[in-house]
Amino acid sequence: MIESKIVDVHVEAYIKTLLPENVGLLKQLEQYAEENLVPIVQPEVAQFLKVFMKMRPYEAVLEIGTAIGYSGSLMALEMTKGTIDTIELNPEMAVKASETFASLREIKPEVIVTQHVGNAMEVIPTLNRTFDLIFIDAAKGHYKAFFDLCYPMLRPGGVIVSDNVLYKGMIATNLYLVSRKITIVKRMRKYLAFLTRHPELETTVLPMGDGLAISYKTGGNA
Repeated sequence: MIESKIVDVHVEAYIKTLLPENVGLLKQLEQYAEENLVPIVQPEVAQFLKVFMKMRPYEAVLEIGTAIGYSGSLMALEMTKGTIDTIELNPEMAVKASETFASLREIKPEVIVTQHVGNAMEVIPTLNRTFDLIFIDAAKGHYKAFFDLCYPMLRPGGVIVSDNVLYKGMIATNLYLVSRKITIVKRMRKYLAFLTRHPELETTVLPMGDGLAISYKTGGNA
């Protein structure tokens, strides 16, 4: 695993020793991701999401970036009931995710997962509904564009969770900057500044995994 440069390496290693080991579907997906080099949420972020989902009854979730269905399944397993709309650009990933969600239906029939395969910029405007949780874990250079499309669909009191917002420490300091990533870094810095200054959001940025931003919507639609 690549060092994140966000948390001291010894602290990060220690925290990982405290995490409970997943079983069943999630464990199978973790093994698949490791064997096939598929990026999924980091273990400490996965555990955070488990706890976060238990804190209130999220019943309408939008996920931007399905991959193999790991984070979607993790959230679904913590929901009592509800729906998840999840969007994936890569059709090969979507095929694997469809297998994942078929298994999930047998375990958690109370949560209905609807897959959307295609560009999130095109899919989001077709979703004629509202959400109380939006999880963004897709192309990092497009987070602001994703936000602009889905924010009007977020109910007051809803939450947007943005993953990978510190991007191996490069967002925080140019000391870690890789030149070919400069466009992504500039866009993510602008995105975080936008979130933290938004008049209808309360946002906190957590140095966890590859960086996590939690934004609570206090007002009506922008």
